[in-house]
Amino acid sequence: MTAASDAGQGAYRIEELSRLSGTTVRTIRAYTDRGLLPKPERHGRANVYDDTHLDRLRQIADLLERGYTLASIKELLAAWDAGTGLGGVLGLVGEVDRPWSDEQPVRIGLQELIAAFGGEADLSAVEDALQLGVLEPVAGRDDEFAVPSPSELAVAVELHAAGVPLGAITGHLRELRGQVEHISERFLEFTTEYVFQRFLQSPPNDTEAAEAAALVRRLRPLAQQTVDAELARAMRLRATEHVRRHLGDAVPPAAGSGPPAPAQPAAPAAPAGPPEAPVQVALPAATVAAVRALVGPADVPVFVAAATDREVAARRMDALAADGRSDRDSG
Repeated sequence: MTAASDAGQGAYRIEELSRLSGTTVRTIRAYTDRGLLPKPERHGRANVYDDTHLDRLRQIADLLERGYTLASIKELLAAWDAGTGLGGVLGLVGEVDRPWSDEQPVRIGLQELIAAFGGEADLSAVEDALQLGVLEPVAGRDDEFAVPSPSELAVAVELHAAGVPLGAITGHLRELRGQVEHISERFLEFTTEYVFQRFLQSPPNDTEAAEAAALVRRLRPLAQQTVDAELARAMRLRATEHVRRHLGDAVPPAAGSGPPAPAQPAAPAAPAGPPEAPVQVALPAATVAAVRALVGPADVPVFVAAATDREVAARRMDALAADGRSDRDSG
């Protein structure tokens, strides 16, 4: 520490500024060269920094943690130096960074975690959960984890109890996460285009930033509400279709469960004479299941009838060909 800083005047050599700010000497010099940090005062042959430099380094570090690039940080700091204000912007960023769920993280021990999954000690599944962020490590504790979303872990426990392997659960979560991240990106693009674009033309002043933060608070629950409603609608439709695909006509159609079944093609005109009574033919369950999986439950009768007609026609043609060969051989 220099004599000036010992006297409380806040004057630092670059090495001490580096220690106080947690920034390397090389980075401090780079920030100065890029205009992010004011140039130090020259005292004799030494460069001397003060509390302004220390505060600025802490602001830069905070903005970097929030995901800002150095280029955008430079613009924000320039606007602040010009009197636009940085407090409102940081308030807006803080509103966006605030948790988007009311869930409170909890901790769980390794043995408690193993017991929750039926006593199955699958350390590879624990590693998958750590990579996915379902579990987070606790510093200094190898046998304890933080759980950011207890409800998400509870879903995994219930799925495993219902018979789903742990590997299948983590694989499904990876797939689901990619789809949900796409939905969130589209929602952000949508709201940016129609709501927040006017705040992004240039760094907002304190009033504009406060207005944008209020809009974030208003729109925050809309994304989840929309996804919840659409997921409920899709699950109702798809679950009904799924059950009917596996159980067929034993399941009555649900009102409004989807488009009507395709119309059955008209049967060929029957020859003149009294109509024949329909004949009930029992088909093996495996055959019906295979046809249902191929064409869907609504088209099983049509498919079976068409396949039968084709087989009958093929056999008739074989018989005619055989008769022709017999006639030629006898001649």
